[in-house]
Amino acid sequence: MNPTSPFIAIEGVIGVGKTTLTHLLAERLGGSVVLEAVDENPFLESFYSDRARYAFQTQLFFLLSRFRQQMGLVQRDLFSGAVVSDYLFQKDRIFASINLADDEMELYDQILPLLEKELPMPERVVYLRGDLSVVLDRIERRGRSFEKDIDPAYLETLREAYDYFFFHFDAAPVLVVNTDHLNVVENPEHADQLVERILSHHKGTAYYNPV
Repeated sequence: MNPTSPFIAIEGVIGVGKTTLTHLLAERLGGSVVLEAVDENPFLESFYSDRARYAFQTQLFFLLSRFRQQMGLVQRDLFSGAVVSDYLFQKDRIFASINLADDEMELYDQILPLLEKELPMPERVVYLRGDLSVVLDRIERRGRSFEKDIDPAYLETLREAYDYFFFHFDAAPVLVVNTDHLNVVENPEHADQLVERILSHHKGTAYYNPV
């Protein structure tokens, strides 16, 4: 992609601030926003109550929803302008590896590669991290009904899995951002510095720890 019209993916666990940064960055770039259809997943609330029973349905809905979104971008040629997505398609396997039974995982691993090869890779990825207590506080403050029963132990398992995935991910440049003391909504200086750091990152994995 042209450096003046990048494709950037924002990633991180539930509640870390992906969507907020996605909107901010797209506005600064004059680009398009791609948001994960979380609220549209009919299995999600049941999944948080009974993960073993509803994991495969939940996972498959997200996988196909994300694929349709990404293919829609390609087909409509929206990549002629900047695009900022609040998820990376390739991270889908993080949830699958944690939640699916062995036989479900075998089927999933037959489907995922067929979809991945059809999709473009972001020019860069921003991986947002936050301490468990910070993320739990943000989840509580945004007040989504289907997130009220999230098990902190499950969330911590997700955080560890995200760390492992993105610390080994090398298909695109990754900027790892500590969000514990970051507030891009109420602090314009935080927003300016983070956007500048994101746009200046072009190679490998780097770390941004704002004070």
